[in-house]
Amino acid sequence: MATRAPYGSWTSKISVEGLTLEQIGLGQPAVDGSDVFWLESRPSEGGRNTLIQRLDDGRQIERTPAPFNVRTRVHEYGGGAYAVRNGTVVAVDFQDQRLYRLQAGRPPVALTPGSGKALRYADMAFDPVWPHVVAVREDHRAGGEPVNTVVRLELETEGEGTVIASGHDFFACPRFSPDGGTIAWFSWDHPAMPWDGTTLWLAEIAGDGTVGEARAVAGGPEESIVQPSFAPDGRLHFISDRTGWWSLYRLESDGSQAHLTDVPAEFAGPHWAFGSSYYTFQPDGSLVGVLTQMGTWRLWRLQPGQAGVDVFDLPYTELSGIASVGGRVVVRAGAADRKAAILALDVEAGGAVELKTAGALPLSSAEISKPESIVFPTAGGREAHAFFYPPRNPAFEAPQGELPPLIVRSHGGPTSRASSEVMLAIQFWTSRGFAVVDVNYGGSTGFGRPYRNRLRGQWGVVDVEDCAAAALFLANEGRVDPKRMAITGGSAGGYTTLCALTFTDSFQAGISRYGVSDLALLAAETHKFESRYLDQLVGPLPEREDLYRERSPLAHAERLDCPILFLQGLEDPIVPPNQAEKMLEILRAKGVPSAYVAFEGEQHGFRKAETIHAAARAELSFLAFVFGFTPAEPVPDLDYGTPAG
Repeated sequence: MATRAPYGSWTSKISVEGLTLEQIGLGQPAVDGSDVFWLESRPSEGGRNTLIQRLDDGRQIERTPAPFNVRTRVHEYGGGAYAVRNGTVVAVDFQDQRLYRLQAGRPPVALTPGSGKALRYADMAFDPVWPHVVAVREDHRAGGEPVNTVVRLELETEGEGTVIASGHDFFACPRFSPDGGTIAWFSWDHPAMPWDGTTLWLAEIAGDGTVGEARAVAGGPEESIVQPSFAPDGRLHFISDRTGWWSLYRLESDGSQAHLTDVPAEFAGPHWAFGSSYYTFQPDGSLVGVLTQMGTWRLWRLQPGQAGVDVFDLPYTELSGIASVGGRVVVRAGAADRKAAILALDVEAGGAVELKTAGALPLSSAEISKPESIVFPTAGGREAHAFFYPPRNPAFEAPQGELPPLIVRSHGGPTSRASSEVMLAIQFWTSRGFAVVDVNYGGSTGFGRPYRNRLRGQWGVVDVEDCAAAALFLANEGRVDPKRMAITGGSAGGYTTLCALTFTDSFQAGISRYGVSDLALLAAETHKFESRYLDQLVGPLPEREDLYRERSPLAHAERLDCPILFLQGLEDPIVPPNQAEKMLEILRAKGVPSAYVAFEGEQHGFRKAETIHAAARAELSFLAFVFGFTPAEPVPDLDYGTPAG
């Protein structure tokens, strides 16, 4: 028989420590012959990324023992920090940002010089002919804005690299043809972001290994190119969103571009980090990849000459990082009721085997709150999307007539998306009696370019309207308590959170994780990759300085009258701590009870287990204070700067 207790006070099987206990992150799978590689992110080791090699006999070898941390700081978001071919690995160590060659049974060999992290490398690819790798290099030595190029690096001698492509603000995805005679990459320039407009380049490689003059073959200011890849027959494939959907194309010998499928779906996502892979080639000439429709990812196969795709029947809703050699295919996979896994696929039979999971799931399927995809009305007669998670804990029931408190999640980016994959960070709340809605507001990816472009010039408006509309929709449906609604988000989601609290009356509380409060300050202090992002999201400076002030919560903090919890890493290069500290100072001066919890050694996003635990305890304490329930476990007393009540 279920125990009757108020929402929020239920006892959960997910403890604060359980958020990281035996939990790891999984990413960037690769295949090298019969071996499978992937990265594991370990909160118990301070968020260190280590490279795992799974041999054909099932044994797993850690190729980068501590303290090696496979992580690059190019663009600060990193990705693409390792590559492997014929047993040789090249990987970036986070500690010094040098690129190393790793061979089994031998100590790491530095391929790039020590530079005090001024030289950074990412997105490596092996030359199939010469003992070289190519990489994107970010050079901070001159001060000011760093210089990005594509460089060639020797595998046998140390050096900073020979530049083979330059002259643009950003580069990504240098990739060789199978015979080593051609190389492709894409680039973009301020103020565009890679999901706005990129250019695809192709260059011939001479017999002595030198790279010829590059020519543009696709892309433009309003066309986003993703993942150029050469098929085994040497033909260049790529993904473009020219039709409004990221879709597959092939460059023909006469320079024309064949559109390979007319399926209205996203065959890729935004280029936030290096190393993303959305499709791969099979020996029979078919392609296998991942696509998303309405927020759900599926695995597909495209046969030669076929316009539609065959979709695999797999119990997963999140798929990314597909890789293959021959007929061996691996992909990172997740679902609403199981932890993420590295999956090995039998393309012909359609079966799949989990090679590694991200950890134990402390809830049974009956105890998991599964996402309900909702479409709801929002401002301007538009519709928006979200995943709704009702409270779920079979051991408890709420008192008669009580409605659950709601947590509205605003994802980061903001050009990103909410995921349907089971997340302990959500189940932590639903198992305690909270409802959660994860909003794919206008500007989110996965719903086509027009939906993504809704946020152009409208950041702090459309996203806020959609988050508020999601909460109102659920309240009007009688599914949540309209008097107990909080909004939370990190980074760009933190900005949306602060805007929603400042410019609307929809919420009674908010939690900002490393969120933006001053747009002009963000534009002045953030890193190169996002330094002109606000040109698209808000407007150019100094011409639209009025909009920056109009949409900055810090400039209008006097409007705030509800509590806020700020969680902040003290070494954050993307959203510096002063963004939260200035906001807190104004709130405290007004007497609005607000709390600030800062974490030494954390950057943009929390990676350490102790930080994740402390942040969760603080959030639970904060919401108990605001919504008036007693948590089932001890929580810290936060400093609100004013007497409670």
